[in-house]
Amino acid sequence: MSNPFDFDQILNRQHSDSIKWQKYANQDVIPMWVADMDFASPPSVVTALQKRVAEQVYGYGHESTDVAEAFCDWYSRRYHWQIEPEWIVWLPGLVCGLHAVAKAFGSPDSALMTHTPVYPPFLKLAERNQQLLQAVPMLKPDQTGSGWQLDFDAMAQQITPQTKLFMLCHPHNPTGRAFTREELEQLSDFCLEHKLLLCSDEIHCDLVLSEQAHIPMASLNEQIADRCISLLAPSKTFNIAGLACSAAVISNPILRKQFKRSIQGFMPEVNILGFVAAEAAYREGEPWLDALREYLKENLTILTNWAKSKQQVKFTAPEATYLGWLDLRAYEIERPAQWLLQETGVALSEGSDFGCPGFARLNFGCPKAQLLAALTRLDQVLS
Repeated sequence: MSNPFDFDQILNRQHSDSIKWQKYANQDVIPMWVADMDFASPPSVVTALQKRVAEQVYGYGHESTDVAEAFCDWYSRRYHWQIEPEWIVWLPGLVCGLHAVAKAFGSPDSALMTHTPVYPPFLKLAERNQQLLQAVPMLKPDQTGSGWQLDFDAMAQQITPQTKLFMLCHPHNPTGRAFTREELEQLSDFCLEHKLLLCSDEIHCDLVLSEQAHIPMASLNEQIADRCISLLAPSKTFNIAGLACSAAVISNPILRKQFKRSIQGFMPEVNILGFVAAEAAYREGEPWLDALREYLKENLTILTNWAKSKQQVKFTAPEATYLGWLDLRAYEIERPAQWLLQETGVALSEGSDFGCPGFARLNFGCPKAQLLAALTRLDQVLS
């Protein structure tokens, strides 16, 4: 079946306000770093935004029951997770949500635990909230014989009475793991045993590319749901991060009240266009998303075959996200992304920023021509 959406279209973002492209403005660089796709957003989102902008009045606004209904329906239909509208706390971004969780539920000298590699803001949460960081390395594919896995033995060894929070990235950025039910249940048991609150960043949940279905952490059982703060957003799914609309889902009314109180007065409201885009995406964006995932699978096949041709490049295909985590340790360069930028003009994300020197992250959420051009350049040194 032909794809009704043109993901091969090259959008010239070089002179736009794009962080991804402006970082290397006026340089011969192909940016494949930040998790921002080079695709047009769904037509339904563009149409809804144009209609709202045409109203010509942009005063103070608030979330409508319509956007909450669309949000709840999306997670019910796709993940069999029943969210009540009153559980939702709207946020102007997911990273500020991570910090809000650390602020609301941690305290000076308490500790939060996470895993490495991990999305870089996770590694800043403790420091910026006067807390202790317990970053537990994941088991690597060369240790497990399969994919990246949480190291529960190491977690048990590192936990202390000061540990109050576990911060989970699920699906996992940067490795692309879509954790199985068994893994999530083991993590649930760990958090319940040690009386930890669990914050689950599930921003990439709609971008599972394998047969492994995404399982929302809070949908596992009532016990972990009662201790869970889920962070969700349409931003990665529909390429609308610049519209800054995210949500914390907290079913426990005591935790939800505490969270709301902690952000009151310093967290800005979601902008009105963010709500418009979110509602349109959740109501009408599913056909676009289905087509996108098929296109990303094709790009992943290209990347996987390319990596197989490189004896010193180790690559485990992600089960989710449009992010490829390249193991370049064989080159014995601590910052391979910096080296590749200098040698080839391809900008990747540095592994050490995720807590894993010797690795680099490549964003394959782009037209095939751009991906192939980047891989051709990388061939110059990764022979």
